Amino acid sequence: MAQDDVAGAPERLPPALNIIALSGFAAALSTRALDPVLPRIASDFSVTIATAAGLAAATAFTFAVVQPAIGAAGDLFGKARLMTICLALLGFANLLGAMTTSYSLLFMCRVLAGIGAGGVFPVALGLASDLVSVDRRQIAIGRVLGGSMTGNLLGASASGLIGDFFGWRGVLAILGVIVVIAAITVALGFRGKEMADENRGLDWTSLKRGYRTIFDNPNAVICFGAVLVEGTCVMGLFPYVAAFLHEMGQESLAVAGIVIAGFAVGGLFYTLTVSQLLPRLKTIGMMIVGAALVGSQILVIAYGPQWQAQVVAFVAMGLGFYMLHGCIQVFASELTETARGTAMSLHSFFFFIGQTTGPIAYGLGLAHLGKWPTLSVAAATMVALGLVLARILKARPPADAIAA
Repeated sequence: MAQDDVAGAPERLPPALNIIALSGFAAALSTRALDPVLPRIASDFSVTIATAAGLAAATAFTFAVVQPAIGAAGDLFGKARLMTICLALLGFANLLGAMTTSYSLLFMCRVLAGIGAGGVFPVALGLASDLVSVDRRQIAIGRVLGGSMTGNLLGASASGLIGDFFGWRGVLAILGVIVVIAAITVALGFRGKEMADENRGLDWTSLKRGYRTIFDNPNAVICFGAVLVEGTCVMGLFPYVAAFLHEMGQESLAVAGIVIAGFAVGGLFYTLTVSQLLPRLKTIGMMIVGAALVGSQILVIAYGPQWQAQVVAFVAMGLGFYMLHGCIQVFASELTETARGTAMSLHSFFFFIGQTTGPIAYGLGLAHLGKWPTLSVAAATMVALGLVLARILKARPPADAIAA
């Protein structure tokens, strides 16, 4: 795209981005849906809250481990087709989970849900990145994030409300139906739109060359390490929010859902303002300010104010998180030109490994150090991460672009 296109009439984003955003929305509905109802699950199955938090870790871990294969499959066989299949699997896992009679069976259903969700969001990012030039990529990614943030918002807030009336089984049943409907909608919407990518067959040489190209770029280690830290310090906190509120005497699941949903509201605010924030703060400013917002709000949560103040803190945390995370995503999308789906899936792999280790790390910290020291370490780590990234993360052309 010519440079004057950016300065003059902006390039229009393709309508297909709306379908991609829909797929992210449907998958994200289930991502944080169980967090507000974990105390109820723990009570029903007579397990501790830390054990119940293992459901979130199981989903995140399986989401992570399928990423290398998912990214390669998306690049080789077609991203839209893969998203549809994985949405169907996610819907089935939710419906099956609603009928389980033991914690172990519910755990296995969340493993299946992680596999299903793992094939949607990172592939959606790769497909969105394929559709636009690099000049518009952060805004296009913001559109996809908007769908996911809306899903996170409704998934967390609605699940708390549904949980108060119908229990956690009702949460999974309703989400399952919604995700299956979304799978059908996305399949119809993308029918015939990706024929060039869907019949290429398995090319191991291209696959190995794609991984080599990604890791030849010094930004790969920086980006993947950064999202690992993000997932641990930020997302690892979420399964304990309802328990923190219970300790304060606030036992409503709906309130826990509203607090967690504040993070998604902040993410939505980011998607609406990124096109104005980026020219003013530039990439370096976005990373520093974003990390500072995240760190400061984790300290607010550690202090333990009333739930209304915690909603505001989560909104600010969500805005700051996506200011930082969105910048990292753009750098990750530029690691390669020929295997972008693989690169974005590796990005999600490390992010969700962080989400797997996060609940475990927080559980150990809360048990041995207490709430304030544990959350203070997480806050300091996030601030340091933003400062380090602002200094060392720089635009570097991918090896396949240089070769071309």
